[in-house]
Amino acid sequence: MSIALQASGLGFAYGAGFALQAIDLTVAAGEFSVLLGPNGAGKSTLVCLLTRLFAPSSGDVAIGGHSLTRRPGKALEGLGVVFQQTTLDLDLSVVQNLRYAASLHGLAGRGAEARIAEELARVGLAECRDQPARRLSGGNRRKLELARALLHRPSLLICDEPTVGLDMPSRRALVAHVRSLCRDSGLAVLWTTHLMDEIEPDDQVVLIDRGRVRAADSAARLMAASGARDMEAAFTLLLGGDKR
Repeated sequence: MSIALQASGLGFAYGAGFALQAIDLTVAAGEFSVLLGPNGAGKSTLVCLLTRLFAPSSGDVAIGGHSLTRRPGKALEGLGVVFQQTTLDLDLSVVQNLRYAASLHGLAGRGAEARIAEELARVGLAECRDQPARRLSGGNRRKLELARALLHRPSLLICDEPTVGLDMPSRRALVAHVRSLCRDSGLAVLWTTHLMDEIEPDDQVVLIDRGRVRAADSAARLMAASGARDMEAAFTLLLGGDKR
């Protein structure tokens, strides 16, 4: 099984204190992996390291076998990201947002237009292509960001709490769509969330707290090991009863 993401001994310090210490993380092709942790655990800092917004104090990240430190350009070619806060230009149309993103990845002409049409159709936004992005609902804005993240056909997709603020039907539709990409195209996904109903028993779960990995296994095995009836109870037990 090919490895899409490998973080080894990853650490990051704010001033004199460490926000993350010795983080090891692996996501394989076709795997839906969940990054879970209480507020302040270090999830957002870890996402910043994995996307090269921050440089690590120690360790390294490899995407598709390419070091993010030594070969950042090659590594980032294999990465798509949906951040927690929207990064769309709301004054541009749906298709203009995608054309701009395509140009950043060196895609142009008929090839770019074909990929844009493909991704819009896949997320159900083909009929909205000429609408300003600000006219889209919250759920459709997330779909547009997902289409943008997948334009260059990355091997790894990182989604940082992408369902925050969405209603239940929109949340379920977005999660189901991303899961289908894992299943049908072998996309590797690292999904950060605090919503336990987004986690399925076969998902790989990495639980971090206070800047360290506290547990890493399938959701089913974590529940079994902790004697919990569901993932929410397992989460509490694995953190020693402290969810903060």
